[in-house]
Amino acid sequence: MRAIPPSDVLFAVMGAPHASDMTTSVLRLTGVLLERSATVQVWTCGYATMLTHSAHDEHKPRNLIDWSREHPSTSTLVRNLLRAHPDRLHWYACRFCSEERGLAGHIPEVRVRPPLRFADHVKASRKTIFIGRI
Repeated sequence: MRAIPPSDVLFAVMGAPHASDMTTSVLRLTGVLLERSATVQVWTCGYATMLTHSAHDEHKPRNLIDWSREHPSTSTLVRNLLRAHPDRLHWYACRFCSEERGLAGHIPEVRVRPPLRFADHVKASRKTIFIGRI
């Protein structure tokens, strides 16, 4: 197994990603921390693993009220962050939660980890912030 890179912050994102502003908060906080040269890990559990589903299109389905405007999918947003900060951002998905939800695969930039490795990620991080619930 690969060594877990040390990080300043670990976001443990739990539960349904679209039931609240959780997803927006995680993406914005991650972006701000990266702009300030921090190193960040994101670990998704529960339905939050769906954020990086490989079946997502590049854009969300169009909004009938604003048909001409396109919005990137969460997979695209995460991929863009990972590509812009390859040495300071690491995104992980819980293998058990992914498989339990029938998630066939994640975008290639996301690493799938067994749940028993979560404690190692906490240990490699200076601060851990839990967002959401399972």
